[in-house]
Amino acid sequence: MQQPATSGVVLGDVAMAERKSFLLRIDPMLLEKVQRWANDDLRSLNGQIEFLLRRALRESGRERGRDQEAPAADASGASTDTLRENP
Repeated sequence: MQQPATSGVVLGDVAMAERKSFLLRIDPMLLEKVQRWANDDLRSLNGQIEFLLRRALRESGRERGRDQEAPAADASGASTDTLRENP
């Protein structure tokens, strides 16, 4: 079975995070707009997409540190930190 492509780089004593490659289907006009935004911010297209995804995760409260575990799931498989009782 073929594994997804990943890469990790070590610069001196600092290890950079591994990257996982995947195919993204995207509307060409949206891609062009994100590319222009990346150019304005002096980022690569990939860097801009990662930046936007990280910001969206942080703003939605879904970002967790690497050392933090994901919330436990109940018997139904739903995350227990998102379960709320209906009034």
